[in-house]
Amino acid sequence: MGTSRMFRIFLILGSAFMILLIIIYWDDVGASRLYLHTPVSPGPKTPHPPQQPRPHTSRTPSFLSDIDAFVNQFLEPETGEPTDPGPVDTTNQSERAEERYVPRQEWKIHLTPVAADLRERQDQRRRLLREMCANDSVVFPGKNRSFDDIPNKELDHLIVDDRHGIIYCYVPKVACSNWKRILIVLSESLLQDGVPQRDPLAIPRDLVHNSSMHFTFNKFWKRYGKFARHLMKVKLKKYTKFLFVRDPFVRLISAYRNKFELRNEDFYRRFAQVMLRRYANQSTPPASVDEAFSVGLHPSFSNFIQYLLDPQTEKEMPFNEHWRQVYRLCHPCQIQYDFVGHLETAEEDAEHLLRQLKVDNVVEFPSTHRNLTASSWETDWFNTVPIDARRELYKLYEPDFRLFGYDRPDSLLDE
Repeated sequence: MGTSRMFRIFLILGSAFMILLIIIYWDDVGASRLYLHTPVSPGPKTPHPPQQPRPHTSRTPSFLSDIDAFVNQFLEPETGEPTDPGPVDTTNQSERAEERYVPRQEWKIHLTPVAADLRERQDQRRRLLREMCANDSVVFPGKNRSFDDIPNKELDHLIVDDRHGIIYCYVPKVACSNWKRILIVLSESLLQDGVPQRDPLAIPRDLVHNSSMHFTFNKFWKRYGKFARHLMKVKLKKYTKFLFVRDPFVRLISAYRNKFELRNEDFYRRFAQVMLRRYANQSTPPASVDEAFSVGLHPSFSNFIQYLLDPQTEKEMPFNEHWRQVYRLCHPCQIQYDFVGHLETAEEDAEHLLRQLKVDNVVEFPSTHRNLTASSWETDWFNTVPIDARRELYKLYEPDFRLFGYDRPDSLLDE
């Protein structure tokens, strides 16, 4: 009896020990599989064993999407992201399109070499940015802060395309409409009869500037919670980052012409009425832009410059994006841009960039009437602006001149 009982005890203990070994083994294997199949950069994809489908989504994995899935496992309730996320917000067309994404087999990479002079141009522009950011004589607010110190609300101009590994900082009045169109085509965030829109110029203007069409850095908090800033840094390191700029004074002229010489009810009520009251002796300006235009009334270019130089302006609200300095929109001393385009060389730069991104056989930069405001017009436009005001304006935008290699406009500033 004693021998039989001891045998049963050893049998039970042995079984328990084997079960424990199996649990430990499968736990290790499972953990290894999790980390081995979590890519952090684009590369050849290896086939995965079939997994149980989740009934709530049909999303096809895209560039770095596995990182999103990995991060979501650890998100806590206070982040606003559930551990097992539900359906994507239907108001965000870019995310809905990603769910229905079907890879395009005809997308091919154009391998024609880029001309040496274009590569050298980019080397010079990037080198200048680094030098100016390290130059103590170039001073502007926020220059020496870290990326972590940039408020989330100031990251709203950085558009992310995870499918191609692209980050674009858009600058209003610098062909940003066409570059936004290209990003919409590349990210396939607009569907036409269930098929991604492929013609940039066919995208309606109201959708081009619709924030729901673009996934920007300031939206990371909603998706990733406390992991947002870390993932921004990962993507800044791995993705190709670009922006386009233009002569700062010419950009101001273009902004004035577009927003105040044309009928724009929103800009009239928000800005033009203020300028007319403060600087044009109009104590009760017309209530609407149509009424103002019917009597030939709108702020002069000189009134616009007065508005920019008035300390009261920024006390009330930050500069509107159409005349806000590029260094405030794109943070070039915190973000190391891979490509710096100039509107003055837009066609060459656009072709170079699309080749560098390896999407030049996917989309072309639209040929439209660009740069309607010519640099040669500067003297005529600034004739009505007092010399002291011109010099103060240059100080306000001097960082943009120096960071991006634009010459000081001596003919406007020196008598």
